[in-house]
Amino acid sequence: MATVNGAPAVTDDLLALALTNYGHFTTMRVEDGAVRGLSLHLDRLVRDCHTVFGTELDPERVLDCVRREVGGRTGVFTVRVTIFDPALDMLHPAVKADPHVLVTTRSAGAPSPSPLTVKCLPYHRDAAAVKHVALFGQLRLRRQAQLAGFGDALFVESGGRIAEGTTWNIGFVDDAGTVVWPEADVLPGVTMRLLQAAHGPCVTRPVHSGELPSLRAAFATNASIGIRTLSAVDDVTFPVDDPVLAVLREVYAAIPPERL
Repeated sequence: MATVNGAPAVTDDLLALALTNYGHFTTMRVEDGAVRGLSLHLDRLVRDCHTVFGTELDPERVLDCVRREVGGRTGVFTVRVTIFDPALDMLHPAVKADPHVLVTTRSAGAPSPSPLTVKCLPYHRDAAAVKHVALFGQLRLRRQAQLAGFGDALFVESGGRIAEGTTWNIGFVDDAGTVVWPEADVLPGVTMRLLQAAHGPCVTRPVHSGELPSLRAAFATNASIGIRTLSAVDDVTFPVDDPVLAVLREVYAAIPPERL
C-alpha cells in the first residue's frame, strides 16, 4: 500500500514522480514499531527538503503519515518516505513548492545478508549529500558491475579516491583493527553515522584504491541491511570473519531503536 499525506495514493498523485522524478527520500528498517536512528532519518528529510524545495518540512507531520501507513503492523519491514510535489512542472521547477509525503512499505531483507563482491567504477553522484530520487546513474553502474560478475558497484572519484556504493556507505578495517571511513563527497548514511558515534576506534580519511591490499576487511552499511561484509573489491579479496566486523554488528544491535 502507498499513502500520500496520510491518504491512499491515487494515480494522479504519483504522475510527478513517474514523469518528472524530482524529490528526495529516506528508507527505514522498522522492527516492531521502532527504528534505529529515527531522529537522524527525520533530520535528513528536513534538511534535504530545504535543499531540494527551499521550504521547511514538519517532522511531526512526516511521523503522522508514517504511523497512518504502518498502523499496528508488527514484525520487521521497510518504510520509505518520499518527499515530492505532485504539482511540479518540469518547465517551472523554481515555483513555490508544496511538498507531499509519500509513504510506502515493503518486506525487509536479512539484517546481515551474504558477503558482497563489488567492482570499482568511476562515478560521482549529483548533489551527493542529498538522498534524492534520481537513481538512474547508480542503477546503471550497478547493472554494469553485475554484468561483469560482481554484486554491486563501488564509486571511485578522480585520482582513485574511494567514495561510496550505489546505495550504501563503505568502511574498512586497517591492519591495527581500526575502522576507517573514506573521506569523500558522499551521502552521510544513517547507519554509518550511528556506528561512528557508537564505535570508538575509528577514523575518517581519504582511502585510495591502491591501498586496498593493505586493508584487513571491508563492509557496507545502510539502514535496510545494517552491516554487510564485502568479500572482494575488484580482485582484492577480504576475509568474511574478521572479529572487528562481529564487534560492529554487536555495537549496532545494541543501539536502542526509537518508537515511531
